[in-house]
Amino acid sequence: MTGALGGLKVLDLSRILAGPYSTQLLADMGAEVLKIENPRTAGDDTRQWGPPFVEQMNGDQDLSAYFISANRGKRSVAIDFGSKEGQIAIKKLAKEADILVENFKSGSLKAYGLDYESLKEINAGLIYCSITGFGQVGANSDKPGYDLMAQAYGGIMSLTGEAAGPPMKTGVAIADVVCGLYASSGILAALHHRNQTGEGQHIDLALVDSQIAWLVNQGSNYLVTGEVPERLANAHPSIVPYEVFKTLDGFVVIAVGNDKQFANFSNWLDQPQWISDERYRTNPLRLKNRTSLVSKISSVLSGISTQEVLIGLEKVGVPVGPVNSLDQVFESDQVREREMRVDIESPHAVGGAIPVVGNPLKFSKTPVIYNMPPPKFGEHTTEVMSRISKEEEA
Repeated sequence: MTGALGGLKVLDLSRILAGPYSTQLLADMGAEVLKIENPRTAGDDTRQWGPPFVEQMNGDQDLSAYFISANRGKRSVAIDFGSKEGQIAIKKLAKEADILVENFKSGSLKAYGLDYESLKEINAGLIYCSITGFGQVGANSDKPGYDLMAQAYGGIMSLTGEAAGPPMKTGVAIADVVCGLYASSGILAALHHRNQTGEGQHIDLALVDSQIAWLVNQGSNYLVTGEVPERLANAHPSIVPYEVFKTLDGFVVIAVGNDKQFANFSNWLDQPQWISDERYRTNPLRLKNRTSLVSKISSVLSGISTQEVLIGLEKVGVPVGPVNSLDQVFESDQVREREMRVDIESPHAVGGAIPVVGNPLKFSKTPVIYNMPPPKFGEHTTEVMSRISKEEEA
């Protein structure tokens, strides 16, 4: 089976999450991805970011759960590009590559002759994506970048958490993940340009820039008003009621998006007087009187079971949902029927397979490919290096 990107060759010099996440997406869509790992550090740092680790036949611990989240579908090649031999090897691979992704400190690869300006001389069609904390140019371009730092610097932490509590990061490294998504979409746009012109190009992507970009409505609210948004915990800055509510035996999310839904919601709660109440009649009024309305809703819902709320509000067309723990997520019909858990066969794993979170893209003609498990460090070095030698001889 050939994926949508079948035939494309990707050289992945990145590590940790943003870069590897982007190249994993390309691998899922059929691209051949060579993950270049440094033998002096035993590979990508995240190989040791555990426990938990995948239990392996030989007892090794280089496949952490963190590592496997962003590295399926790739071949691992151990190359020390600090050495002359390593630099030569990478240049040979780059000459035949369509895409190169790296996330080293701005300008650091120039010393090895592996920067974009150097490599485009041997491959004019190369699409070279650089991911850094603050970008290739600018006052902060020399600073390193990490997800936590990006969430803090880019403002999302100031919007996350309880109103009276401290700023909070999200429960996953979302700045890294979204940056990886921007990287993959930018790479595909550059591929389209190359298909039309034959020209490769350099993509300069900053972790902080991408985090600022997905401030979306909150960023727009500030730019329009000049007012700094406050933390609202699980509440929405522009819609009421739209948050998490406690029930008799758990929690639900309720998202009332318009006045008709609010009327249905009020009637189902046996509170029809809210519909005509001048404090709650429209969303702007509900927003103005958020505190009193949310207090009343909370009082009523606290005496109703979660299941009753879910079934009842769904029947009257009010958006509602459970607050699932991860065991509930991965045991759900949604995950099973949409193939959001995939077990990839692996000769290294005890049990013969490695479980991974699935790709949400569902192509009708070129389905996502799950034919290679996350690799052990340097697993494909001999295979790839011998291939280079044979190509030279030919």
